[in-house]
Amino acid sequence: IRNALPDDVVVQRVEERLSALGNCIAANDYVALVHTDLDRETEELVADVLGVEVFRHSIAGEALVGSYCKFTNQGGIVHPMTSIEHQDELSSLLQVPLVAATVNRGSEVVGAGLVANDWVAFCGLDTTSTELSVIESIFKLRNAQPTQLVGELRGSIIDSLAA
Repeated sequence: IRNALPDDVVVQRVEERLSALGNCIAANDYVALVHTDLDRETEELVADVLGVEVFRHSIAGEALVGSYCKFTNQGGIVHPMTSIEHQDELSSLLQVPLVAATVNRGSEVVGAGLVANDWVAFCGLDTTSTELSVIESIFKLRNAQPTQLVGELRGSIIDSLAA
């Protein structure tokens, strides 16, 4: 993998009992939430490699923070059963606005149905127009300036769905 990536991209092997780290970690450019049972060594690696502040947390009682939330530097979505108090606490911790929502026609596993950054988001085909509107709003995608690559991706996806 290292040979296929630019030199400034850090790759680090993690020896961790919890192997599906995408389900156990949610991060943006500044903060990471991690599973409450993640090893301390892994927590330190996440902080060092990603250059973020790390917090052990759960989302609506669920320890798999990567599965039950998705956040960027602009905003985030959490499990639909997350209380207002918990949303406010997380929003203050992450320093981004949060909303409880679903993807893919009501799926509460938002991390499995949504990939997002500060410019674009991709979600499952079953995502409803209401869910898309919430995603566009909370991640502030309506005002984002897409790159040429994003425009080309959007065009090719639309073409493939129209075929």
